Amino acid sequence: MQLVVARIGRAHGIKGEVTVEVRTDEPELRLGPGAVLATDPAGVGPLTIETGRVHSGRLLLRFEGVRDRTGAEALRNTLLIAEIDPEELPEGEDEYYDHQLMDLDVVTVDGTEVGRITEISHLPSQDLFIVERPDGSEVMIPFVAEIVTEIDLEEQRAVVAPPPGLIDDRAETASARDDDA
Repeated sequence: MQLVVARIGRAHGIKGEVTVEVRTDEPELRLGPGAVLATDPAGVGPLTIETGRVHSGRLLLRFEGVRDRTGAEALRNTLLIAEIDPEELPEGEDEYYDHQLMDLDVVTVDGTEVGRITEISHLPSQDLFIVERPDGSEVMIPFVAEIVTEIDLEEQRAVVAPPPGLIDDRAETASARDDDA
């Protein structure tokens, strides 16, 4: 199975290094020296990582055969793809790869059907499940422990305890004003 692990950004310096936007929770495993990665577009790769380092909070990589800024710039916006075993699991107990979560049925704690996960959006603050509802509409559910209470890969479902208004339009509004006055 193929997993996108990074996107190449702009060239850094004149010796062929590039910045990368990391898209994996395990960069030390997937983006280490010697790693051979497929690419999208495919004609650019495969690429073998020669060196990697962190500079000002950004990961910089240099690939075998890329020795100058021009070569590095030619790689910009290329996706780096690692081949992983579909049975491989992340190291953390409550961590999942996107492919494990895709197409899971989403139900509330009382068993009400919400829909099916069709996309996972990775935002800086948190991840979101994009869930397609039975009527074809979509709802976004934050992938946080307070809301997603259980992931059951065996049963192919995610159990959620959404706050009022998240998946329906019946939000509860609290008012500090006394209604009897």
